[in-house]
Amino acid sequence: MTELTRANGGDGAQPASGRARGRPKTRPDEAERERIVRSARELFLDVGYGGTTMDAVASRCGVSKRTLYRLFPAKSDLFRVMVADHRRSMLALPRDADEDLPLAEALAAIFRLDSDAIDDRERLAFVRLVLADSDRFSEIGEMIAQEGAQPARRLLEDWLVRQQARGALRAFPADALARMLMDMIFSVLIKRFPGDRLMTAAERQRHARLCLKVFLEGVAATPA
Repeated sequence: MTELTRANGGDGAQPASGRARGRPKTRPDEAERERIVRSARELFLDVGYGGTTMDAVASRCGVSKRTLYRLFPAKSDLFRVMVADHRRSMLALPRDADEDLPLAEALAAIFRLDSDAIDDRERLAFVRLVLADSDRFSEIGEMIAQEGAQPARRLLEDWLVRQQARGALRAFPADALARMLMDMIFSVLIKRFPGDRLMTAAERQRHARLCLKVFLEGVAATPA
């Protein structure tokens, strides 16, 4: 029997032509993190920040709680990633250093004014989630500031400084210009005053482009 085993080229543990057994392959951590964030985002939108638990996230994602807590130690860590993703969906920055678009086109691209209806609905859904729960959970406001508004403003300010350096914009304080732009465009894209008719996506985009035109050209008549 031993001779037969040696003739088959092994020591009896595994046939030469067989597949080695082992633990099933697992996803790399980064891929798993992305998958969890995608699934968890749907859960947050369904039941809100307060209604979402890590147990529910694990169940929705089909992942063990041990893996979930290893990748995201707390619910706030998971939501923080979502806020950063949302910021990137709202503001396409940084830009290619060699990009040479007219200012109006570049700003339209930065604020993603040509996003399709699906992207537009997803962005608005996340904004509504934040507005609905931010009064009850102070950590939401902190995450929006740290992962959303502040880095977005810095990135936009850096872009404006580069345009000033190449002579495309006047030398106003870039931080103030960034705040103006974000206030103008985001107030159109994601906010409305009580009693205002909800604008369609096309109307919001047209109004946002008009804001950019006013920002770049001003409304004062040229002196004779």
